[in-house]
Amino acid sequence: MTLADQPKAELHLHLEGSIEPETLLELKPALALSAIEERYRYEDFEGFIESYKWVIGHLKAPEDYALITRRLLERLACENVRYAEITLSAGVMVLRRQDFAAIYEAVRGEAEASPVRVRWVLDAIRQEGAGHAMEIAELAAERAGQGVVAFGIGGNEARGPVEWFEEVFRFARSRGLRLTIHAGETVGPESVWGALRLGAERIGHGIRAVEDPALLAHLREHDIPLEICVSSNLATGAVASLREHPLRRIYEAGVPVVLGSDDPAMFHTTLEREYELAAREFGFTEEELRGLIENSFRYAFSAGEP
Repeated sequence: MTLADQPKAELHLHLEGSIEPETLLELKPALALSAIEERYRYEDFEGFIESYKWVIGHLKAPEDYALITRRLLERLACENVRYAEITLSAGVMVLRRQDFAAIYEAVRGEAEASPVRVRWVLDAIRQEGAGHAMEIAELAAERAGQGVVAFGIGGNEARGPVEWFEEVFRFARSRGLRLTIHAGETVGPESVWGALRLGAERIGHGIRAVEDPALLAHLREHDIPLEICVSSNLATGAVASLREHPLRRIYEAGVPVVLGSDDPAMFHTTLEREYELAAREFGFTEEELRGLIENSFRYAFSAGEP
């Protein structure tokens, strides 16, 4: 069975970052494809954020979100992704005063019509503070059991330290939500330690954990996976080159690893390509790749068996 034929799960995937230039053109025919493609080029994390803001600025109505969900799920089905936990930037929607309830029903409807089994993670913007995050956690709690399985925070690690969010994560846990935090992407191991203190069950990125042997041991011993997105880390400048990426070192330290595509359209990748990179650039064997694929189901927040 080839890699393409293998049933897979995708656990680190942002809906708004999955919008291919052709899909954005479908939404906004007045745009030029060349202009859109130019926006999908950047050299660092701040450049990516500016491009991301530009892309989501074109998402207005629930129907827009329904279309991008439909196109994403079509691509995932073609990759034989059987299960996906898709992150919704609920924090962005709230800041833009969009009708989150209507948007959620639109994307949920598309998911229910897809052969891909979908669950949702609602994401707050950490630099907007604890009050903002609590509002998103409450939206997630209201939809627990209605497709939402987890709450998380993303955004600028340096401007939104995890210590702000202790009460928010305590609330989310009390309402039955699973917990994930972007950490150790652009800030050091201390950010991952902070996320663990808040109860994070999975760490988004977490690559800076490689700098702290005690942290690697803790992740291994407590079976806490890192959601590693190689193309993302390269595109945002979190790592300077593939040669410097710590994927292999983290794996060999015994830390559970799950590969993800993050914002696949904006990072010019797919989940399948991330596995191909692991094989070609980091020497992962077929047996090791099968183990990574098994991890993608094992560490799902909802039963995600193929």
